[in-house]
Amino acid sequence: MNIIMLGAPGAGKGTQAAVLSEHFGIPTISTGNMIREALKNGTEMGLKAKSFMDEGKLVPDEVVIGIVKERLSEDDCKKGFILDGFPRTIPQAEALDDMGVDIQYVININISDERIINRMSGRRVCENCGRPYHIVNLKPKKEGVCDDCNGTLVQRKDDHPDTVLARLKVYHTETEPLVGYYKKQGKLVDVEGQDSVDDTTAAVLKVIEA
Repeated sequence: MNIIMLGAPGAGKGTQAAVLSEHFGIPTISTGNMIREALKNGTEMGLKAKSFMDEGKLVPDEVVIGIVKERLSEDDCKKGFILDGFPRTIPQAEALDDMGVDIQYVININISDERIINRMSGRRVCENCGRPYHIVNLKPKKEGVCDDCNGTLVQRKDDHPDTVLARLKVYHTETEPLVGYYKKQGKLVDVEGQDSVDDTTAAVLKVIEA
């Protein structure tokens, strides 16, 4: 079973990808991990990516696509895989089609921008041990202090409302058009993101295993 995860930043698609990976026994493949692995292994595409990264440039589509192709040819992908973070654009989706990769499900986690901003801006993390918290859904016993190590809880730069808004703008411009692209192919599965990870997972599995 080959799956693509779609959804705005903060919609929880990464968490769902990890849960589905364990449920079906297939690997989750994220763009960042693929590039790091290609760099570590010194593959042809990994070295090409390094040349761009060393100059502080974005890795171009053709190199990212080459890295994806390398990764999908590995043995652990023979029974299926979950793509998280790729494709990000219509040209990347077209390139995936041109590779002959057969995708069964494109799971789109729907959640409003307002909920995403509230969810992400409420995140806190212990600057000492890294344990995550949330000012509404996962409060520490003592405000601003980690339960485990008494470290100070801080808000990451990525979770600031202005940063979240900027990431959402990029998503709506570059990635959201994939919803229509895969809907035309009859592969899109729309799932309403729930407050509970388990509830969202149940909704996803209900559609896939129907």
